[in-house]
Amino acid sequence: MSFELVIGIEIHCELKTKTKMFSGAPVSFAQEPNTCVNEIDLAHPGTLPSLNKKAVELSLTACKLFHLEIDRLLRFDRKNYYYSDLPKGFQITQQFFPVGKNGYVDIDVDGVSKRVRINRLHMEEDTAKQFHRDDVTLIDFNRAGTPLVEIVSEADMRSGKEAAAYVEKLRTMLEYGHISDVKMEEGSMRCDVNISIRPIGVDAFGTKVEIKNLNSVNNVERAIEYEFERQKTLLLSGQSVVQETRRFDEATRTTVSMRKKEGSVDYKYFPEPNIFPVYVSDEMLAYVEANLPEMPEDRFKRYTHEYQLNETDAKLLVSNKALGDYFEQIVQLGGAVKLTSNWLISEVLAVVDQKGEQSFSQWINPTFFVELFELLDKQVISSKQAKEVFTWMLKGQSPKATVEKQGMSQVSDESLLLSWVEEVITANPQSVIDYKNGKDRAIGFLVGQIMKLSKGKANPALTSQMVKEALSKR
Repeated sequence: MSFELVIGIEIHCELKTKTKMFSGAPVSFAQEPNTCVNEIDLAHPGTLPSLNKKAVELSLTACKLFHLEIDRLLRFDRKNYYYSDLPKGFQITQQFFPVGKNGYVDIDVDGVSKRVRINRLHMEEDTAKQFHRDDVTLIDFNRAGTPLVEIVSEADMRSGKEAAAYVEKLRTMLEYGHISDVKMEEGSMRCDVNISIRPIGVDAFGTKVEIKNLNSVNNVERAIEYEFERQKTLLLSGQSVVQETRRFDEATRTTVSMRKKEGSVDYKYFPEPNIFPVYVSDEMLAYVEANLPEMPEDRFKRYTHEYQLNETDAKLLVSNKALGDYFEQIVQLGGAVKLTSNWLISEVLAVVDQKGEQSFSQWINPTFFVELFELLDKQVISSKQAKEVFTWMLKGQSPKATVEKQGMSQVSDESLLLSWVEEVITANPQSVIDYKNGKDRAIGFLVGQIMKLSKGKANPALTSQMVKEALSKR
């Protein structure tokens, strides 16, 4: 019997705001525990929530990017449950009236385009973070109240590849939209995958299993592939799939049961009494629409059409937004487009692990590349010397200062070059014979000897030309 996968995904994404969803406490990561939290986040008596305007703007931007229908009357609800990471004993969310619904994104898998429908997008607040150690649990409330959007897809995906493509598409769009930093490794974007299987040709859904808190695109695909095989093995052996919540174990690449789900939990939702409905004005909606950012597809078209980059280079720059932004900085400062692209892809990415937490521009000043390209263009240094200069750029030294300090200026003085050419040719008579016998590699050998004699300072192009002229006269 053959089975079909049915996949739906819920994505929780922290919004890129300075303060929390309903308080003025700062949003931060990796700060001292319990230092970025205030009375409102902890639900102290007499405190009242106040809606974050920036969070609303970012949520509306996301709705526009995902083609969602916007509910202009913003209403919030209480989701009541007790858990140690929920200081209020309830979560403020949008259960009944999400800010956006009925949208979609298009994904591409192996050259085939597919539309994945988005059921809803709603705003809510994040919980605190728990740390389990031996027989105790520590709680950091810094994350409590951080603005979130939850994006819920329809069950339209049929493979791990499609699910991974969907998560990557949303991740990229949310990053390009300046909606979130989407750092899955830091938890600012988290995925819950709902998966079931059914015999091919059957319309009814199978028993749903939820895989919680997947923290990378690769793990989304791996978890789904494993779970598909696990459920298929159960059904083929005459057993039943149990409705439950599971987690993905990266070490074993398997899913592990966390808790059984016998039915849906009654959270006793009711309208949040401390936040009155808020109407999204025409002015706010117009502001959001006027400030919609460039999306990856638009940047790719601009790179291939306006900048004339090949598709491979354009895709690489677009897929790494930070690198693409750095590329834009250098080009705007006067760096040649193709030269900039080549250096970033071939040289910078080769040592990107040295960057650490710095931005690209903090790591290597973009003006350094403009200087480097000017030195190459004026033939002050050779391409080989440029790579040596680059190693000094990584240490914070400008190309011009490096060339001066290291005495690296390229020699283009023809009389000096000619003396080196004559000296090398005289010392290598066999190369003259080889050249006369049609062995052109003799030129390369002689140029190499001249570069060695000049300690790398001879102008390679001019040297090669002068060697050919000298050999033709022999």
